[in-house]
Amino acid sequence: MSMITRAPLHRRTVLRGLGATIGLPLLDAMVPPIAPFSRTAAAASLERTRLVCVELVHGAAGSSPWGASQNLWSPVETGAAFDLGPTALSPLEPFRKSLTIVSDTDVEGAEARTPPEIGGDHFRSSAVFLTQSHPKQTESSDVRAGTSLDQIYAQRFGQDTPIPSMQLCIENVDQAGGCAYGYSCVYTDMISWASPTDPLPMIRDPRLAFDQLFGAGGSAAERAARRRNTSSVLDYINSQLADLTRRLDASDRQRMERYTEDIREIERRIQRVEARNASGEERQLPGAPPGVPDSFDEHMKLMFDLQAVALQADVTRIFSFKTGRDASSRVYPESGITKGFHPASHHGNRPAAVLEFQAVNRYYVSLLPYFLQKLESIDDGGVSLLDRTAVVFGSPMGDANTHNHKRCPLLLLGGANGQLAGNLHLRAPAGTPMANVMLTLMQKIGLDVAQFGNSTGTFSLDRRV
Repeated sequence: MSMITRAPLHRRTVLRGLGATIGLPLLDAMVPPIAPFSRTAAAASLERTRLVCVELVHGAAGSSPWGASQNLWSPVETGAAFDLGPTALSPLEPFRKSLTIVSDTDVEGAEARTPPEIGGDHFRSSAVFLTQSHPKQTESSDVRAGTSLDQIYAQRFGQDTPIPSMQLCIENVDQAGGCAYGYSCVYTDMISWASPTDPLPMIRDPRLAFDQLFGAGGSAAERAARRRNTSSVLDYINSQLADLTRRLDASDRQRMERYTEDIREIERRIQRVEARNASGEERQLPGAPPGVPDSFDEHMKLMFDLQAVALQADVTRIFSFKTGRDASSRVYPESGITKGFHPASHHGNRPAAVLEFQAVNRYYVSLLPYFLQKLESIDDGGVSLLDRTAVVFGSPMGDANTHNHKRCPLLLLGGANGQLAGNLHLRAPAGTPMANVMLTLMQKIGLDVAQFGNSTGTFSLDRRV
């Protein structure tokens, strides 16, 4: 146990420098040697489940009629003895103990309810994913959907962290006014809603996310100066960091070294992206902010790394992450498919074209293990951070080819502090709202809620005999 003869460090201890504020990971030194651990702030941070909600747009090849017959998303078998091999989920095989698949739920809130709404599925779906509420069709500022899952959790359990929640995205979100079919672009750009009328903006630029997490740079001029000389935010806390490290035992020093090196490496990568984008070379993403990588793969991994260090330091416990924008035609060369995302999703239920879209789905899923491995490698009070976290990964669309919202992809990853069994495939009865699954998850992670969106009841996430 660290620092037995000293007063324990508070869980909210931070290191401050000029324009920099660095939270700390959980250390042994934060655990009092005498007082019951269950009464400490450090214990409270352990008991609270971290929540990460990740949206996939355009549904899945396995939600099309032919794709479902081939089990391109959901395994054939339910229970624990399922085969991921034929599915887009095969990259998750190393993490099956942390994987709960819930197949065949519907997102009715994204369906058209009136004739003018027909055809607007791509432009309202994202607003439904975490709210499970039907959005009001409007191009004006009088938008309305519902309070999202992540924000209900943030309002209850995010208020004692420096940042109650963060919203990140990959695609551009700078469009104003109406998008199409009478829908405000707000519905397309944002998945987190603090209230039915209050959508929360999302951060696309890793530099902006980094600066928000670590209070980096103070003024805009100070931030610009630091970027020009490629100094690190850690340079502003060197003396405090050295003083703290001297007072820690060997295991805590190792934790701090790894944590600070992770921060430094993320910053280096952001600086390399900024330098490359400022070099004058032609960009693949013209007009994107200088901190945004042209590579989708690089961008996703940077955002995942930022989430991991923030969760580790309990700077925030809640992230929503929008990985694409509906109707985007972005091409993903790493998937082996040269079609754009949206065109590939309109495959006409032709087997060869469905398999091309399946390859794009598998590529998206293949990026999740990077994040899961990162969380699994972080010790958080004797268990991995992955075991402390609930990751929701899904789509509000089923078969994008027909713009339907049935058999929608939904995965739960992580242990959620023992609330998710893992190594489990559950198939919902036809017509089951995805909201039922989300309601159950909310109850499992500590929310006293009896209704969410269009839920009709709960959905057991436990192993079934």
